[in-house]
Amino acid sequence: MSNFTKEQAINLRSQLLRASVQCSERCLYHSAKWIAELASSLKDPADFDCHDDLDSDIAMPDGYPPDRISIFSTSEDDEESRLEAQEIGDYLLAKSFFDCREYDRCAAVFLPLNHAPVNVLSASPEPENHTPTKTNKGKGKAPAQSPEAVPRPRTTILPRMSQKSLFLALYAKYMAGEKRKDEESEMIMGPMDTGATINKELIEIARRLEDWFQERAIQGKEAQNHGWLEYLYGVILAKSSSIEDAKEYLIKSVHLNPFIWSAWTELRDLLTNVEALRTITPKLPPHLFTILFNLDANQSLYQTSPDTHSSITELLKAFPTSHYLQTQRALLHYHSKDYEESERIFSSIIHSSPHRLDSLDHYSNVLYVMSSRPKLAFLAQLATQTDKFRPETCCIVGNYYSLKSEHEKAVMYFRRALTLDRQFLSAWTLMGHEYVEMKNTHAAIESYRRAVDINRKDYRAWYGLGQTYEVLEMHLYALHYFQRAAALRP
Repeated sequence: MSNFTKEQAINLRSQLLRASVQCSERCLYHSAKWIAELASSLKDPADFDCHDDLDSDIAMPDGYPPDRISIFSTSEDDEESRLEAQEIGDYLLAKSFFDCREYDRCAAVFLPLNHAPVNVLSASPEPENHTPTKTNKGKGKAPAQSPEAVPRPRTTILPRMSQKSLFLALYAKYMAGEKRKDEESEMIMGPMDTGATINKELIEIARRLEDWFQERAIQGKEAQNHGWLEYLYGVILAKSSSIEDAKEYLIKSVHLNPFIWSAWTELRDLLTNVEALRTITPKLPPHLFTILFNLDANQSLYQTSPDTHSSITELLKAFPTSHYLQTQRALLHYHSKDYEESERIFSSIIHSSPHRLDSLDHYSNVLYVMSSRPKLAFLAQLATQTDKFRPETCCIVGNYYSLKSEHEKAVMYFRRALTLDRQFLSAWTLMGHEYVEMKNTHAAIESYRRAVDINRKDYRAWYGLGQTYEVLEMHLYALHYFQRAAALRP
């Protein structure tokens, strides 16, 4: 710990605001919001003096003008700046398509189509010169060609564009694939929703990125990368279950640009235990966001040590009104089963920001455990008035009906939360609890399994699986899942 001066505070605020603009330009809206809230909660620079205490190892690189922040960021790389200036019209067009959820149109602004669209109405079912494939009758099926033997299709050469535009185009393709994946899955826990549907755009995006990285390496420009494309490649690798490679690229991303909060959260989600966190910590840059990442990662691993509390205390000295840090403290008390203190902190957050819904599903869990039905009813009403179509709101209302023992209504709201966001972990776990109450063990097992597929660190889902198999008198299975839960939360 050492000094945190007024100049450093001004510089930090400037960097945070710039990072928020950069995230927004790349349509990473949750990160943009999170960073903007952090910047707004920073202690007034006029209140800093040389005796204020914050971590001495925080890197405060120069290079961002503290006196003004433009609504559009500009790259410090001259070549990138020229490309961004030339593309501004196309970029604004592509971003408007993205904001309207027209992801394919957004990608098509910058990326050429690999093939022309097929007119299915006029297409002939079989070309005239088609030669049937020979079969080995009576000798069984021909052996399938291994993936390694299939030649890699030639990727369309990327046109020359800035890193910002390339990221936006490839991220739009990724989002288009995610959207189609959800559409193919249809209704929650329906016949098509098996959890096995994949994003079919991942392979093409990975190939384009690999070609781009290879070209940059040949040109000797790897040090001039901005980190955004490394982050996207890390996401693609994680989706493809290449966990160690994904970690490597996400660490590269935060070294190139420590303000990419999305990269930090993806890296956090890949950590399965405390040992994994300790392994990667020395590889991270000395930066404020490294401290915030360690706090967030420890929280996701249910670590409630005094060091975590002291870390929050020190950060709150610099960010005294940060709702994120206050929420982290409330969750620490929740995981320590100090429900009264957790409820007090959440209540103060609602008082200061009544329309903030982030993490309020956890607050509803606290009120549920405390059997505080009047407060849970008030929270449900407040959340519904703010935005009834947020997953957090649906989980809050679901918890309210669960507390009233109206389990069918509770399930309805948890399913609604998952319709809005299939990756919303709390809804899967809570819906599993409701199915257990309804004695629908098959649906409960499926809900818990989907929860652990999203986050294998969710001890509640593992414990729920153990309980369900115990009800089914499958004691070896129950013991296995109880052991998994106990390993995560001794």
